[in-house]
Amino acid sequence: MEREEGETTTIGVVTAAPAKSATPIYSLSFWEVTAASGVVLGFLLGLVCVYLTMPQSDYSFLKLPRNLEDLQILRDNLEIYTSDYTIQVLVGYCLVYVFMQTFMIPGTVFMSLLAGALFGVVKGMALVVSTATAGASSCYFLSKLIGRPLLFSLWPDKLVFFQDQVARRKDRLLNYMLFLRLTPTLPNTFINVASPIVDVPYHIFFLATFIGLIPAAFVTVRAGLALGELKSLGDLYDFSSMATLCLIGVLSVTPTLISKKKA
Repeated sequence: MEREEGETTTIGVVTAAPAKSATPIYSLSFWEVTAASGVVLGFLLGLVCVYLTMPQSDYSFLKLPRNLEDLQILRDNLEIYTSDYTIQVLVGYCLVYVFMQTFMIPGTVFMSLLAGALFGVVKGMALVVSTATAGASSCYFLSKLIGRPLLFSLWPDKLVFFQDQVARRKDRLLNYMLFLRLTPTLPNTFINVASPIVDVPYHIFFLATFIGLIPAAFVTVRAGLALGELKSLGDLYDFSSMATLCLIGVLSVTPTLISKKKA
């Protein structure tokens, strides 16, 4: 149909909405993958060396415990070897604990209970705190190498929150990191992986980890002495234990709060 003279035509223009900024995509280089694989092979080689120095026997009980029943079976069998093959048991324990911490494998609470059951409170605490700190440090440096893709894919929101909190507390960062270790504000696994990405200096990370893990390690290792009486992991952290840990956490950030108030 022809348009009549004087008739106007309106043309609608559709404006495209601005595209949302995409989450940055990171890929690992060949050397980064090679380095991570080398760490895995190093742990496996260490475990093989420990195995070769042990007497010939049935070691089918050797597996990562996933519940208290598995842990009791592991404890009952390892007690036989602890007195005669103390070095091998210690080295094997340390390698497994550090490996689990490095690669964020759940179940380190069972390893802490096992330390108390096999070595007592004092030796067990020293073992747990040292291996947990070593494992967290190993995770810190491995994350510095290849952790950025994992963080942005698993915990993007937590990473932004953590980065903001660290930037605000540069002057009292040790107090803040102690608070995180002593309270369930952020998971320890996330703290290990995210700390190098948000520029937490290693010496602060190390001190906060070593000191901050002591109270929880004491609770868990002591519970390992009475492993047979535990019905569930919930028995570890009763109200008094949790209240004590939270109180210590609050005390750790009190200097930061006081300095802010004065400022």
